[in-house]
Amino acid sequence: MLPLSIPSPSKGVVHLGPIPIRGYALCIIAGIVVAVWLSERRWKARGGQPGQIQDIALWAVPFGLVGGRLYHVITDHDLYFGAGRHPIDALYVWRGGLGIWGAIALGAVGGIIAARRMGIKVAPLLDVALPTCLIAQAMGRWGNWFNQELYGRPTTLPWGLKIDPSNWPEGRTFPVGTTFHPTFLYESLWCLLGFFFVIWMERRFRLGHGRTAALYVMTYTVGRFWIEQLRIDTIELNDVLGLRWADWMAIILFVVAAAYFIWATIKRPGREESVYVDGRDPVGDETSEGVADDGAAEA
Repeated sequence: MLPLSIPSPSKGVVHLGPIPIRGYALCIIAGIVVAVWLSERRWKARGGQPGQIQDIALWAVPFGLVGGRLYHVITDHDLYFGAGRHPIDALYVWRGGLGIWGAIALGAVGGIIAARRMGIKVAPLLDVALPTCLIAQAMGRWGNWFNQELYGRPTTLPWGLKIDPSNWPEGRTFPVGTTFHPTFLYESLWCLLGFFFVIWMERRFRLGHGRTAALYVMTYTVGRFWIEQLRIDTIELNDVLGLRWADWMAIILFVVAAAYFIWATIKRPGREESVYVDGRDPVGDETSEGVADDGAAEA
């Protein structure tokens, strides 16, 4: 084993008496809490009422968790419904397996339902909330480290990740001491950098009308595409024309988001004056661009 390799936890769960505390769940929960907190600050800076993001999260988070699990089970169905598999395992969310696109898609549905009930425009809500998902994703990826998943091909780089042989891809063996690309770490760092890039672009060009949300999609999909090329830890029976399904999703979503970004830039430049459907005045003193920008910067 390389002396500078990254170790993996010997176990992903500790027990406080009879209560199991799972590293994967803690990372997901911590990411959600931070994302909601950041979104709340950004929402107030855009003129939204305090507390509304928390109310919306009560819809979006459960929807997102269900969507993330459904996406994972559908795209990696052989893990649960193939020969010798146990379908009941599809319910064991704490063992890992939340597809980000399912989580974002269904989470957005939950958020939109809440927004409609509260008289909030969808586009500014997505502009505020989606970039903070990059922080949640960056934190949540460390849950994959606890579960010894989301790793890449063998590598001799000094930051190679040690994986217990019991977690190697089924049917594959490697020499003793083999370390792997820590793709969970690559994605975590990409998401962090992506967050600051999206916020900078939002401030620099005063993005609105869903363009910040589209930029989030474009930024994440670029990183996801190249990181996915390194992975070997997932079942590859869902490949299509030589690319994983996740790669095709990244390509399709990037094209759609880019097309929308260009269309909105031409047809709807600038930013909404009000985040509310009835056009009510923003809450607080938004007398200058600096209020919204400062909120974005602090986020």
